[in-house]
Amino acid sequence: MEFKGKTAIATGAASGMGLCFSEEWVKLGGNVLMCDVNKESLEEKVRLVNDLNGGKAIGFLCDVRDYSQVCSARDTAVKEFGSIDIVVNFAGGTATRMCGVPDGIEFPDVPIDVYDWGVDVNLKGPMYFAHAVMKQMREQKSGLIVNIGSIAGMEGAGRGIDYPTSKAGLMFGLTKAVAQCGAPYGVRCVCVSPGPVLTRPMGMKTLLNRAAQPKEIVDLILFIASDKGQFINGENIMIDGGRNAMPREQ
Repeated sequence: MEFKGKTAIATGAASGMGLCFSEEWVKLGGNVLMCDVNKESLEEKVRLVNDLNGGKAIGFLCDVRDYSQVCSARDTAVKEFGSIDIVVNFAGGTATRMCGVPDGIEFPDVPIDVYDWGVDVNLKGPMYFAHAVMKQMREQKSGLIVNIGSIAGMEGAGRGIDYPTSKAGLMFGLTKAVAQCGAPYGVRCVCVSPGPVLTRPMGMKTLLNRAAQPKEIVDLILFIASDKGQFINGENIMIDGGRNAMPREQ
C-alpha cells in the first residue's frame, strides 16, 4: 500500500487510533491534517509524526461539535495539500467517562447535557465532517469517508447510552446514507467497528481472548483506502475478535 501525494484528515489524532493512523499514513507517503481539541498534545504529536520518513503532517485545532471549525479543517487541508482523499472520524468517547460522571449514578440521574456532549461528538461530528468534505469530494469526483463504529452499537452500554446510540447511528444509518449520496461522484463511505482495543484498559472478552492492537484497526482502514479495497462501500465491518459472535449469557 502506498499513499504518496494522497491527503487524509483524521479526527482525534493526538492519541489512540487517530495517532496510529496518522503515523502509518505518513509512513506510506501520505499527507495528513491531524485534528484534535488538545492543543498541547496535538502539537507534540504532529512533531513526532513529521519525524517519520514519508509525507507531511499538519495539526489543526478542531472541536468536531462546531461545524464552522469542521469547515475550516476541510479548507485548510485543501489549501495545504490540494485535495481530500480520505477522512477518518476517530474522535469520540463515552460521555459519562469523558465528562467524569461518578460510577453508580443511574441513567435518569445523569445530567442531560452529558448525553448531549456524547451525541454531538460521536454522531453529529462525523455527520458534520461528511457534509463538509462531500463538497470537495464531489468536485474532485473521488474520496473515502470512514466512520468508526463500535461493538457497543450492537450490544448497548448501560447508562452510557449516548455511545451505543451514536455508534449504531454511524454503523447502520449514516454510513449507508453517505455512501448513497456519494456514489454518483465516486465517493465511498465505510464504517469500521472495533471490539475492545488496547488504547485503554478494558475487561471485555472476545473469542480470541484478547483485545486488538490499534494498528490492527488502522491496517483494515488502510486496506479499504488502498487500490485493493475499492469495491468496499456502504458497509459496516466488524473487527472485534469474534466478540459479536460470542454466546450471550442468560
